[in-house]
Amino acid sequence: MRCVGRVYAFCVTAALVLCGGAPAIADPTVNDTATDAPAESRLSGGGTPEKFLYFSGFDLWRSGSSFYGGMQWAPRGLNADGFTLKLLLAEGTYRYLAGTANIRGTGLLASIMPGWRIKRGDFEAKVFAGLDLQNHRTSPDDPGNSLRGNQAGLRVGADLWWEPTSAIMVAASISGSTIGTTFGVRGAAGWRVMDRFWTGPEIETSGDQVYRQYRIGAHLTSFRTAAFEWTLGAGYVEDNSHRSGLYGRVSLLTRR
Repeated sequence: MRCVGRVYAFCVTAALVLCGGAPAIADPTVNDTATDAPAESRLSGGGTPEKFLYFSGFDLWRSGSSFYGGMQWAPRGLNADGFTLKLLLAEGTYRYLAGTANIRGTGLLASIMPGWRIKRGDFEAKVFAGLDLQNHRTSPDDPGNSLRGNQAGLRVGADLWWEPTSAIMVAASISGSTIGTTFGVRGAAGWRVMDRFWTGPEIETSGDQVYRQYRIGAHLTSFRTAAFEWTLGAGYVEDNSHRSGLYGRVSLLTRR
C-alpha cells in the first residue's frame, strides 16, 4: 500500500495528501487561508476599494511541506460583487512507501480560475473554477505512480465568510481537482480580539477515494501589520495510514 504524506502547497494553505494506488500532490488551495478573510472586513479599516489581492504562505508537517502564492483580481474592486480572477501557484513535497522503498515526491501546480463574489449583509461567498496544470516527479522513479509527468484538469473552489455578530466569524473553504480526484474542506470559527484579529478553532479533512487526512487546531486570522495581514494555524494531524503529528501554517496577504 502506498502512503503519501501531506503535500501542502504554496500558497496557501494549498494542500492535501493522497494515499493509495496513485499518490498525488495535495490540494494547496484548501489551506490557502490567506484569502479566507473577507474582501471587506470590519478589521480592514475601510477606505478606497482595492482591485488586487496578493497572497502567499507555507504549510509543514512531518511527512511533507508546501509553499504557495498567487493573486486575485476584481476589476470593479475587491469590495464589489461580480467577476473575480484567481491565479494560484504551488509546490509541495511528500513521502510515501512503494512496497519497501521510500519515495520522495514533488508536485508543481498552476491554476487560473475565473470566479464570482457575492456579498449579502455580513455573508460573503466567492466561487471559482478553471484550468489546473500539475507536474509530478518521484525520487527514485516510481513506475507505479500514474501522476508522473504533466497533467491537466479542472479545479473548483469556494470560500465562505459570515459574521453573525460584530465579535464572531465563521469561515469555510472547499477545493478539488479532477487530477487525482483530490479534495479538501476546511471550517473555522473565531472571536474578535482587541479589534485586531480573529482567533478560534479550525478543522480540516482532505484526500481522495482511498486516502484521508484529518486536522484539528487553532487559527489566528487577519492580524494586521502595516499593509499586510497574517494568518497562522497550528494543531494535530492524523491520517488513515496511522501517521500523526503536528502541523503549522503561515499565510500573508496584501491588497492594492
